[in-house]
Amino acid sequence: MRTVPPATADPAAVRDAELGEVDWFALPDGAVRSRFPAPSGPLAAVSMGDPGGPAVVLVPGAMGSKEDFSLMLPELASAGYFAFTFDLAGQYESAGAGPEHLCPPRPRYDYDLFTGDLAAVLSAYGPAHVVGYSFAGIVAQLTLLQRPDLFRSITLLGCPPRGGQSFRGVSRIGWASPLVGDRISADLIVWGVQRNFIHAPPGRMALVAHRFTLTRKESIRDMVGLMRHAPDLRTPLAAAGVPKFVAVGEHDVWPLRLHREFAADIGASFAAYGSGHSPSEESPYQFTRDLLRLFGSAA
Repeated sequence: MRTVPPATADPAAVRDAELGEVDWFALPDGAVRSRFPAPSGPLAAVSMGDPGGPAVVLVPGAMGSKEDFSLMLPELASAGYFAFTFDLAGQYESAGAGPEHLCPPRPRYDYDLFTGDLAAVLSAYGPAHVVGYSFAGIVAQLTLLQRPDLFRSITLLGCPPRGGQSFRGVSRIGWASPLVGDRISADLIVWGVQRNFIHAPPGRMALVAHRFTLTRKESIRDMVGLMRHAPDLRTPLAAAGVPKFVAVGEHDVWPLRLHREFAADIGASFAAYGSGHSPSEESPYQFTRDLLRLFGSAA
């Protein structure tokens, strides 16, 4: 059970503490569903706010979806931003998008597919403030280094803090990841999510279970393989000339110490919230407050 802070506490922290059971299938009033024509195929998207305002593009991670940012969309829109989020290729309602649609077609989901899709979104709506969650944090970094003209700022939310075998150090199942292949690693991670080791509430787990019925298994396998060989981009990121922000939950799957070191290495501001791997779901109001501060500094 959440502990409600005293009345003198940060209003955003109070709102986060008072979050009750959320219907994660329901979008906020005023949100607009669409399909974005990405290079890998149509991507299911949700947007909110004035399209003429500065854009904020929120990218979910592996096994996630656009709904991970539902509580943040009204906050960003009310602050004057155009908030846009989409399911990654192969994931949930973008399950039809994949490497077979590329020109020329390719056999696997790879970093070029995901950076190509993100660059297409940013070319349509950017330059934008980009939030990359977990696996999408790696995609956002790569896209920034390829197309810095499309970014106003970059936020890495629960992003793997080290290159290479990024699953080492993950609690409960990380020890086994270096010992097995991509498919078994993916199966272990899916098993851990479905067993709900993070103690997500029932409403949240209902969406998680439903997403697995649509998400392509090969997309999870390939994303896990990519994260097992994550590039170490700290040096070029440090030289990137946009505001950078590393945001994590205090109980993230990677040790907080590594996230702090990562933020220092790339010259990013840093914040940790009293949540797990998903501050966008568990601490959305504090996280959005800090994003708006970052966006103000970028302006």
